[in-house]
Amino acid sequence: MTVSDHYTLNDGTTLPKIGLGTYSLWGHAGVEAMAAALDEGYRLLDSAVNYENEGAVGKAVRGSGIAREDIRVASKLPGRHHKKSAVVRTIEESVLRTGLDYLDLYLIHWPNPGQGLYLEAWEGMIEAREKGLVRSIGVSNFLPEYLDVLIQKTGVTPSVNQVELHPYFNQKQQRAADQARGVLTQAWTPIGKNTALLEEPAIVAIARELQKTPAQIVLRWHVQLGVLPIPKSATRSRQAENLAIQDFTLDEAQMTAISTLTRSDGRIFDADPSIHEEF
Repeated sequence: MTVSDHYTLNDGTTLPKIGLGTYSLWGHAGVEAMAAALDEGYRLLDSAVNYENEGAVGKAVRGSGIAREDIRVASKLPGRHHKKSAVVRTIEESVLRTGLDYLDLYLIHWPNPGQGLYLEAWEGMIEAREKGLVRSIGVSNFLPEYLDVLIQKTGVTPSVNQVELHPYFNQKQQRAADQARGVLTQAWTPIGKNTALLEEPAIVAIARELQKTPAQIVLRWHVQLGVLPIPKSATRSRQAENLAIQDFTLDEAQMTAISTLTRSDGRIFDADPSIHEEF
């Protein structure tokens, strides 16, 4: 990948403009799928403690033959470990499970507002970064007001906010809030898992016009919005397809046609960050 294929975060860390989601990529089959993705050119693997596959991620990275500094490995802190005393220990365990010397990015997986400890968790994340366990720290599923609490209370702005984002739920306000604070928006479920998104007439028509697949059209839409999508695929051919989105551009009308597919009830997963509690 070239420099133009990367985002530079507010702390100077770089991330490629598309990553691989690894949820449900477990065991030896998961290692093989991630090894194939790395071979195809992926350089960002997104994991989490609750995915229970950090060991598989690390094995794929260590066996890839690719220089460690050229790969970005991310994981996430679960809700049950938000107490500051548990955060560093949890991240240490993540690093040990991967068999790597450090992780590139670590996120608070959910704010768990009912628990009310996300600020304490953030303070622990800052400490883990200072200890060299992780290069960059961010959040996932954080509303603007939660971001402001972290920034105002600690003076440290998250580098990333990973949220549910796809054409059915384009997160226009959240994206604007992230950008205003210097936070990169990442997208989980970027191509609308288990929905008819890729069969939408507007997307299919653009795909036919540009001789691309519907998934490539949606992923390109993300990138042109300034969002980093993290699609998951265990199939090598699909991995290669999802990665091949740099040789075409959507025009303004096409971007608008895709963005207007958004719905007020567009969430695929019933997990509103203002009330959802993750264990």
